[in-house]
Amino acid sequence: MRDLTIRDAKPGDASALLEIYRPFVTGTAVSFELEPPTVAEFVTRIESAQSQWAWLVAEREGALAGYAYASAFRTRAAYRFTVETSAYVHPGHRGHGVARALYRRLFEVLVEKGYCNAYAGIALPNDASVAFHRALGFTSVGVFHRGGFKFGRWHDISWWELALQDHPRNA
Repeated sequence: MRDLTIRDAKPGDASALLEIYRPFVTGTAVSFELEPPTVAEFVTRIESAQSQWAWLVAEREGALAGYAYASAFRTRAAYRFTVETSAYVHPGHRGHGVARALYRRLFEVLVEKGYCNAYAGIALPNDASVAFHRALGFTSVGVFHRGGFKFGRWHDISWWELALQDHPRNA
């Protein structure tokens, strides 16, 4: 994508990124948060992700089009080469390869950092996210039934995995 720039997120991006994320919290079951975080909390999340994993933004013509990040999958030491990934795109930029570009760069950064496996949880139903992850090479590994309760009902979570590399370089 010629007019798209992928870069590391900065704390100063938090307000604009929160505007992308907020509708996912308040209007969908895509996020299992019940209340949108504050800008200060978003800054903390960006700094935390940058300290160990990655948080990237996509910029088009000076505006933030979306973001993707990795975080701990689980906290036990044996999971140290595995991450959970997420991506969110502004409605005006969906369907133009923003999430794909973000994830591809995110995977490169994660490999550089020594991570081997990426997992993604998708609240169901979400045909677009399922198709997106499948197109990027993720494979379905199962469903957690009734995993989250939001908007007065239970939601299943479909789990997907992607091998980034076979063996950690820094094991």
